Amino acid sequence: MRLPWLLQFSDLALLFMRILVGWVFVTSGWSHAKDPVTRGKSIGMSPGFTRLLGLAELAGGLGVALGVLPQLAALGLILIMLGAIQKKVFVWHTGFWGKASDGWHYDLLFIAMCLVIATTDGGRFVLLR
Repeated sequence: MRLPWLLQFSDLALLFMRILVGWVFVTSGWSHAKDPVTRGKSIGMSPGFTRLLGLAELAGGLGVALGVLPQLAALGLILIMLGAIQKKVFVWHTGFWGKASDGWHYDLLFIAMCLVIATTDGGRFVLLR
């Protein structure tokens, strides 16, 4: 059964998804950037790389949420999440579901959301394409 009347809300749904994805990455990026030593130890990275990762997450999250170059921002976030999946699978040997909430299913969901953002150009409500 199709519900064609829902199509009128697709741009609002994309905006909501962009804000949600942006919020997650901005908060994660902020924690990486403000305390790179502690966060770096927890993810097995140097403080310098951790700060760079945090700044990239901040930039990508803000770009996606605000609609500033949303395709580029979403593609950058996909690269970050692919790196996280690589670390979880090949270094930490974490399964798809992991333990509690540390599996890579979470990262894969964000890749899917960023793919939607990238392939739709973020919808109608963007500031700069």
